[in-house]
Amino acid sequence: MTEHLLHPRITDTSDWVTIIFIMAFGIIALTKSIYENRFEDFSKLIFSDKYNRIYRDSSHLIDMFSITLFFVQVISFSFFIQILLSQFGYGTKTDWVLFIQIFTFVLYFILAKFLIEKIIATAFKIEEISEQFNLQKISYRTYAGLLLLPIDIVLYYYNAALKDLPLLILYGIIVLNVFLYLFSIKNYRKEIFSKFFYFILYLCTLEIAPYYFMYYWFTKDSV
Repeated sequence: MTEHLLHPRITDTSDWVTIIFIMAFGIIALTKSIYENRFEDFSKLIFSDKYNRIYRDSSHLIDMFSITLFFVQVISFSFFIQILLSQFGYGTKTDWVLFIQIFTFVLYFILAKFLIEKIIATAFKIEEISEQFNLQKISYRTYAGLLLLPIDIVLYYYNAALKDLPLLILYGIIVLNVFLYLFSIKNYRKEIFSKFFYFILYLCTLEIAPYYFMYYWFTKDSV
């Protein structure tokens, strides 16, 4: 009688991580070579508002420059989430199946949120405010995603990195988002205050509620 031995599927390997990182930096390099002037303005976003002033038209949300860097942003944030989950014991850094799940969730979450924002902004008749608010918000978050990518590499390959560093970075991202909202509100305060009630409903529905429910779901399951 032949004895059959069942071997568990091995998902922990770091080869795919190197490929993904190389692909992400390859996309950045290709985008920089094709959109050299725009990428130069974008790279100075933290020091100058020139990029937001030049590319403030809503058509720039769905052009190839934005799409390629958006893809890199999703990769960057997905890796960071996986590193956080591994630190809390919910997975490992080398599990490619977990990464695909996180990547898919982040991608669909952002796209679904963007689509719902468009629908609600149209219903509240604040399309212009919403478009300008989203353009500025997306630009800074994409910038943060590119800055986070080399940090992901350090956290992934160097286990000797500070244990609390991922959490410190997470808190930094939260603080950055708060400042981003305040900065955007300051820039568009005239338009916002003209439709203040609808903007507050928009902000609570799409910028606070989703993250609150995600936090509640995560902390509830971890108890």
